[in-house]
Formats: sequence, structure tokens, C-alpha cells
Amino acid sequence: MMNVSVRSLTDPVGILRIVALVLTCMSFGLVASVGVAASPESSYWAWCMFTWSFCCFFTLVILIFEFTTLSDKVPVSWEDFTTAFAMLAALMCLAASAIYPAFFTCSTCPRQIGATITSWFCFLTYGAEVVLTRLRPRGQISGFLSTVSGLLKILETFVACIIFTSLDPAKFSGSPGLQWCVAVYCMCFIWSLLIILLTIGRLLSYFPVSFEMLVTVSNVLSAMMYMTAMVIWPLYGFQGNLDNRALWDKLLVVTFMSIFNFIVYTVDSVFSIRMVVWPQASS
Repeated sequence: MMNVSVRSLTDPVGILRIVALVLTCMSFGLVASVGVAASPESSYWAWCMFTWSFCCFFTLVILIFEFTTLSDKVPVSWEDFTTAFAMLAALMCLAASAIYPAFFTCSTCPRQIGATITSWFCFLTYGAEVVLTRLRPRGQISGFLSTVSGLLKILETFVACIIFTSLDPAKFSGSPGLQWCVAVYCMCFIWSLLIILLTIGRLLSYFPVSFEMLVTVSNVLSAMMYMTAMVIWPLYGFQGNLDNRALWDKLLVVTFMSIFNFIVYTVDSVFSIRMVVWPQASS
């Protein structure tokens, strides 16, 4: 007979997940009922729809697994997985809450306005789940992704995804300087994603060297590489004919996201160094 855990649905985190499930479903339903006309902005509409459906689906999966106690049997670090998902969902809902009204909402569009409002509440709900995870007593925070450094890893990969969606191959294909920047974005993204996947898959014990030291070195190198991209990208990217407003906007997004990710990697380096030097204070 399968065991069930009613407490997983009635504790604060479980209630937040149920609320998030309802809100993401509402956002998806309201926007789907309106639809969208074919236009250059339709890709943003597709991104928002994917965000709400993705968050709704995985929130439902997490609720089912925890209610049926199947979460105790999966061969992954469940705490790291749920923390990573909550952080990612909060960032995705934040992006969707800003993008959708910018392109598809007007003062006489009640369903679009309603979808925007529910999406903002989705962001707040997932954000509250991340905060509750961080507010646990120090001895109860066991997963790396529940630490500040782990949450920053998720933020770094998400920002890199925004950069990738804004890259124009026609712009950087003939410029070695811009190609270096793209290589920086790719290498740092792959390494951060690899750390997240290895953590969730409980494969850290297979590292022949100290995981904390490896993370520290990668963070410092990534911060230094992003520092070069932060200077080189605007220096070479804004050269030439920039009459195309869409291209200009993409170049600006990459520039500001490069600066932002440099700051995130720098902060992550500080926390990872602190984790090595003062491990008791790393949580």
C-alpha cells in the first residue's frame, strides 16, 4: 500500500506550491483564451506561455511526488531539485511578468491585465518558497543549491539564457572580439549548469578534488572572463550600422546582462571563498 503525506500539502511550502499551481494555470488559461496574432513579438508570447505551462507542470509533479512520498525514492537530491526549480520558476515568472504586459497588454484588455497580475503573484509565490528554504535552521539546510552560492548558480545560468536569446549570429560571426564574448557566455553557462546537474544527481562524491575548491576556482575564472566580455562586447558590438532598432535592443540586453552576470559571479566568488575558508558560515 502506498504511503501518503498530507503534511506535504498543509505545511507552508506545500500551500505556496498549491497557490503557485493555481496561479500559473490561471495565467496560462487567460492568455490562451486571448491568443496572439502572427508578428515579430509572437516569440515573446510563446516564451510567456512556455513559462507558465512549465512551472505549472513541474509544480504539479513535485506536489504529487511529495504527497505520495515517491520523492524519497528518486535517485536525485530532492531538496536541491525543488530549490533549483523554485528559484528558476521565480526568475522565469519575473521575466514573463515584465515581457507580457510590455508587448501584449493595454488599458482596455482585462484578460491580459489579469494574466499579468496573476503572473506577478506567481513570481512572489515562488520567491516566498525560496525564502522559506533559506529561513530553515542552519542544520536543516543540507543541499548545496539551498545555499546562497547554489542560488546564485541558478541565477547565473538564467541570465546566460537571456543573453543567448538576444545574440544575433550575423552580428558576431565576423568579429573575433564578439566571438570571444560568446565563448565566455557558453563556457561559463556550461560549467554552472554542470555544477547544478551534478549536485542534483548526487555525483559530487566522484570528484577527485574538493568540490568547494573547484567551485571557487570556476567562479573566480568566470568572473574574470565576464569582466573581459563586459568591456569587449559594447566596444565592438555597437560599431557599424545600427539603424535596426531590434538589433540595437538586443545589443543593449546583452551588454547589461553581461554586466549583471559579472556582478553575480563576483558575489558568488566571495561566497564560495567564504565557504572554503569559513565552512561553518557558508550556509
